[in-house]
Amino acid sequence: MTSLRAFTCDDLFRFNNINLDPLTETYGIPFYLQYLAHWPEYFIVAEAPGGELMGYIMGKAEGSVAREEWHGHVTALSVAPEFRRLGLAAKLMELLEEISEKKGGFFVDLFVRVSNQVAVNMYKQLGYSVYRTVLEYYSASNGEPDEDAYDESNMKYKGCGQTATVVADFFSLAIDMRKALSRDTEKKSIIPLPHPVRPEDIE
Repeated sequence: MTSLRAFTCDDLFRFNNINLDPLTETYGIPFYLQYLAHWPEYFIVAEAPGGELMGYIMGKAEGSVAREEWHGHVTALSVAPEFRRLGLAAKLMELLEEISEKKGGFFVDLFVRVSNQVAVNMYKQLGYSVYRTVLEYYSASNGEPDEDAYDESNMKYKGCGQTATVVADFFSLAIDMRKALSRDTEKKSIIPLPHPVRPEDIE
């Protein structure tokens, strides 16, 4: 039976099977330790009966309560290829949303590559929508142009304010997606922005 538990420092030496996926962002050890120290409740791992790590979610709580921007943020969510299509990602997201509800968050947000349509569609099925497009959010490799990140609510924006379909250029868009929580009774946190933004514009 799969067990969901708190991520520990020892897991950093056991999660290569998950992080080798090309669409999974891999960070330095200090970055993971920072999350473990500050937001341990947001760092959850799924473990198989045989002890293999199946997937994990890492997040945090941030934002201003006064401006109704206090929220849960998904920094990383990944499931090892051999354990996909079991509903693990949805369960991990559900746990993070529950934690954010208990902390009084107005919404949960995340950033995803526009080119990762499997993830984009999964988040939509989980109730997330595009809030804004973020230009040049991800650094590209192999000399490719930077890939923007997009907030699920605004998928149709491309470039500096010019509209185009997402399929026109997956390598130039990224999105910021949001899901309102019960504290945001009027769903104000998910009203899409009418224009794309740059990473320096994100608070």
